[in-house]
Amino acid sequence: MNILLLGSGGRECAIAWKLAQSPECSRLFIAPGNAGSRAYGTNVSLPLTDFGAIKAFCLAEEIGLLFPGGEDTLVAGIWDFFKNDPELQHIIVAGPSKDGAQLEGSKAFSKKFMQRHDIPTAAYHEFDESNFEEGLVYLEQHTTPIVLKADGLAAGKGVVITSDIEEAKSVFAAMIKESRFGDAGKKVVVEQFLTGVEVSVFALSDGRNYVLLPEAKDYKRVGEGDTGPNTGGMGAVSPVPFAQGAFMEKVEERIVKPTVAGLAAEGIVYQGFIFFGLINVDGEPFVIEYNCRMGDPETEVVMPRLENDLVALIRDMDAGRLHEVTVQHSDKAACTVMLVSQGYPDDYAKGKVMSGLETTEGSLLFHAGTTLKEEEVLTSGGRVLAITSYGAGLKEALAQSYLNAEKINFEGKQYRRDIGYEF
Repeated sequence: MNILLLGSGGRECAIAWKLAQSPECSRLFIAPGNAGSRAYGTNVSLPLTDFGAIKAFCLAEEIGLLFPGGEDTLVAGIWDFFKNDPELQHIIVAGPSKDGAQLEGSKAFSKKFMQRHDIPTAAYHEFDESNFEEGLVYLEQHTTPIVLKADGLAAGKGVVITSDIEEAKSVFAAMIKESRFGDAGKKVVVEQFLTGVEVSVFALSDGRNYVLLPEAKDYKRVGEGDTGPNTGGMGAVSPVPFAQGAFMEKVEERIVKPTVAGLAAEGIVYQGFIFFGLINVDGEPFVIEYNCRMGDPETEVVMPRLENDLVALIRDMDAGRLHEVTVQHSDKAACTVMLVSQGYPDDYAKGKVMSGLETTEGSLLFHAGTTLKEEEVLTSGGRVLAITSYGAGLKEALAQSYLNAEKINFEGKQYRRDIGYEF
């Protein structure tokens, strides 16, 4: 089977690594890919929002599986585009319909969905230009900390948590009145703050059934001790010690099963990955957010711990037979440390020459923001490289990743040195 994977980050690099291992993968194309993904397939230049160009490529290269790595193309409706085109209908699309992708595309939609299906989540209110003044009054009376979320897609940066009422009002105004997050912030969800430890749980659903992939915990704050602004993720660990036994039974019964059943009951086509961003509050799981694709950098630890053939899993998803599948999780731990550019998640320089990649040992290097210029690897993003290592436990895996983090260099290199600190 020829496969087209859409995306250019560390997530897509890890997915490419996994897809390329399948005996069912004949040729793998990554659009646009990065300096690392070329080791697993062929990088091709395709605009990810130009569905016509993607169609032409799929027909020319006889693609049998389209794998949208990120949320943008899913929220824009690539599944619908393919399934409504007689020339493309035969191609498996590893992702939900446009309606299903609204679980991530709209915070307000996902909150209402959870309310309809009694799925535990934080209390909330939503506001826009029409009830802006009411929102300011609501914030004045709100207990702190306050969580403000841009309703739409904001590349993982549309969440602000503050204990200062005046700051909350300022951010609220910046979102709605000044388009701080563009159209994504024209509607704002103000949410109850929940205290606990977060965990990411991943399901692959065929629309009726599901299987669970290895869970993970990522670290969103840029600074050690979980300080500073939110990022797309500074590292991840798997397994998560508390996400076992009784806790995971609650997750399945109260969250995963009602979500899959609720989508089916509402006639929403969902054949793809569901990312459950959860928080453990005194042993009780609550949903913080849904994503309609795999997480980043969680994928960089989930794929190494997934022992099943990923292409075969997606075939089973497409055939509606996931209830016949058993997913095997590796007994080993996997931990990722993300190297980032100085200044990230705000302004940062690009085009810095990377060195030392060939000196690393015992780790998987999943490129995120890199590009190739005359055989030199250059930085091209805020998150540059995910260093993933296996170990008998989290500490052993992290030690190996940190060992190699020291060997790789580029001007302005930064990384958190406390990934997995709670465990």
